[in-house]
Amino acid sequence: MPVVGVDTGGTFTDVIWYGGEGTRFVTAKVPSTPDDPAQAIFAGLERLKIMGLPVPDRVVHGSTVATNAILEGKGVKTALVTTAGFRDVLAIGRQNRADLYDPAYRRPPCLVPEALRFEAPGRILADGSRREAVSPEAARDIADRVAATGAESVAVSLLFSFLDPADELLFGRELSARGLHVSLSHEIMREFREFERTSTTAVNATVSPLMASYLSRLEKGLGAGTGLCVMQSSGGILTAKTAGRQSVRTILSGPAGGVTAAMALARETGLSRLITFDMGGTSTDVALLDGALGMTTETVVAGYPVTIPMIDMHTVGAGGGSLAAFDAAGALTVGPHSAGADPGPACYGRGEGLTVTDANLFLGRIVPECFLGGRMSLFPQRAEKRLAAMAAARGMTGEELAEGIVAVAEAAMERAIRVISVERGHDPAEFTLLCFGGAGGLHAVSLARSLGISRVIVPPQPGLFSALGMLFADIARDFSATVMLDQDQAAADLLEARFVELSACGMRELEMEGVAPGDVALFRAVDMRYRGQSFELTVPYGPDLIAAFHSLHEKTYGYKTPGRPVQLVTLRLRATGRTAKPGLPRDDALPGLGQEAPCDGSRRLIHQGRPVSAGFYVRERLLPGHACAGPAVVAEDSATTYVPPGAALRVDALGSLVIDTGA
Repeated sequence: MPVVGVDTGGTFTDVIWYGGEGTRFVTAKVPSTPDDPAQAIFAGLERLKIMGLPVPDRVVHGSTVATNAILEGKGVKTALVTTAGFRDVLAIGRQNRADLYDPAYRRPPCLVPEALRFEAPGRILADGSRREAVSPEAARDIADRVAATGAESVAVSLLFSFLDPADELLFGRELSARGLHVSLSHEIMREFREFERTSTTAVNATVSPLMASYLSRLEKGLGAGTGLCVMQSSGGILTAKTAGRQSVRTILSGPAGGVTAAMALARETGLSRLITFDMGGTSTDVALLDGALGMTTETVVAGYPVTIPMIDMHTVGAGGGSLAAFDAAGALTVGPHSAGADPGPACYGRGEGLTVTDANLFLGRIVPECFLGGRMSLFPQRAEKRLAAMAAARGMTGEELAEGIVAVAEAAMERAIRVISVERGHDPAEFTLLCFGGAGGLHAVSLARSLGISRVIVPPQPGLFSALGMLFADIARDFSATVMLDQDQAAADLLEARFVELSACGMRELEMEGVAPGDVALFRAVDMRYRGQSFELTVPYGPDLIAAFHSLHEKTYGYKTPGRPVQLVTLRLRATGRTAKPGLPRDDALPGLGQEAPCDGSRRLIHQGRPVSAGFYVRERLLPGHACAGPAVVAEDSATTYVPPGAALRVDALGSLVIDTGA
């Protein structure tokens, strides 16, 4: 069954085809089309068609449509219906500051302006009982008032609706009847914390019409014979129909693909402790894998809380296309603004700004003749001219400025890795750095050395690794129910009964996604805390739940208090439908073992202010077992890997470049 994985990035769109057992991966990389991302996908699929490959039965897509709509403030006009007295919950928020020491800090604008926030009668209490009912007449009146504003989408978030959703369903029917897109909070996030639930629902309402429209156009262009699925931020996939309704689940869609592929590679290599480093054209995403995917429900996107299960990643605005500039105080900055796909870096031939890619090209680390397999021309003289002009204005040499741009970008990426490792109690030196993305291999060894990491892995086709991850993802749905029970109230039969309810929802939803019952797996967990704490830890559900919580609390925070009462706050269930997955090609015979890697010449490049001669290698000629020492540049269609002096490289059975950093 041919299947295609697609990852739409800020600069390039990556397409990877797999035809089933016995076939090889076939790839295409095309410039992204930001105005209509579907056009780049169609261009990539057309390239596969020209190669003579059959039309895929399924396309799994990592999309940036929802992400960009939030980041750029381009969501649709959205209204909010909430319980009387709570119309300002989005504006009030948590009263905390993202940056305590910035006197000019301003909160992002409220997703829903005051004129579009409507109060509804009716009241559900904290125990699930009803104090006041909502009449059909009141629901019709509010729906009419909402429709009269010209809003295109509506978020409905009523107090304690996660305990009794009847009122939200009533409003949903009336609003839908008036042609509005409707997001109901109990369907998006069936949990307590009114602000976070309302924010998440409002984000969904803001982006879902855009996503639904985009996916509809994409499905039409693919044709009736090709099914479309979308990657979720949690590492599972959804059908396009569900993704159009619950688009908030796709906010980190593309980066999740790379982490999913990393898990597949970890299973093949036996390396369970990985830090993933995904550097593309616009941003860098990092995650930590310690035997399993790290998950979080405490994500903030563009200042808005989005509290659905996501892979725990940290993102910084440092990529190959990140623009370099000097600020008002004369300090060199890199990012977060990016040259993107259009006009792109100066060396692409159209851009006027200087980027990280231009700096790497100037330093000799990128081989122009090999960029995208030679299918895309670079213009080194444009980058050199702009770099020289900017350097001269600051009394610097071009080499100093280029290395400065790289150093500033790497400092931002190093801080990102420390956030998901050091700040959470992990020593980076105990992990392997797995780098991918088109620009990752240019910076991985330098980053690893600064973090004390001794080993870097660059997988095959690193520039398309996130697209590869789409092919390894299972169909997944996440469900939750806030219970707020003290440990002496949490009888096993009570918890089992609630989990049975969630399991029934999971089985029903996966059946709608086309999953056979025999392919379903259910994972249970509980959010727990000491009584009086404000936040929870997620503990896998098991027979000795309280002891497991104490142990996890000690691992996370460095202490535990066994005599302190524990609360069980929210039950969680992940329902996954297993999909057929490709195998990663490997050659355990290591035909290149004991041999020097075939060198295709040498390149002059700049390292720490000095010119050095580096070996030039074409990755397609490297066999498992081959080895070489730095300095070296390894070029391939989708990426370039830089091995600095003092580092050494070997090729493992999977074809991955394994670099000893010398750290």
